[in-house]
Amino acid sequence: MKRVLLKSVYDAFDYVMEHYYPFGMEGEAQRQDTYAVISIQDTHTRGFGFVFTKNHYCADVLTLYFDDIDREVEGAVLFSDEQAESVIDFILKNRGADSLLVHCYGGQSRSRAVAAFAVKMLGGDNTRYFETGRPNQYVYDALESAWIRKMLEKGGEDTNGDNV
Repeated sequence: MKRVLLKSVYDAFDYVMEHYYPFGMEGEAQRQDTYAVISIQDTHTRGFGFVFTKNHYCADVLTLYFDDIDREVEGAVLFSDEQAESVIDFILKNRGADSLLVHCYGGQSRSRAVAAFAVKMLGGDNTRYFETGRPNQYVYDALESAWIRKMLEKGGEDTNGDNV
């Protein structure tokens, strides 16, 4: 992946619509880069009323349902270890896409944590995500822990063959 894009739900929708094309007319799309989407949706509203789907430019979609919390709260869904593992597997599977589009409702906490983690996982500097906002630390820590577990299971090498 060349870049990780952090968006609100509305900005994510606009980005995806820039890739829209009438059936059979892929060359007419305004944007023609490939992307994969991690769509983080709220549970209390049962999502945002739309879902992203794979198409000519969208390589893959991972839709997760969890709330912007950092501890157990009755009636809300906390980010899980299984979801962390699915994020890691999704990023690895879609490394060939030009961009990774990560969104939640506001693009400020949950998606910021996932985007910051993705940048670090892919070998980049994620400092700006922490300097310009407040990623959900629980989500970020869960992703880091899952990544460490995955690397230890692989014998201490990351996906580039470097020692962890």
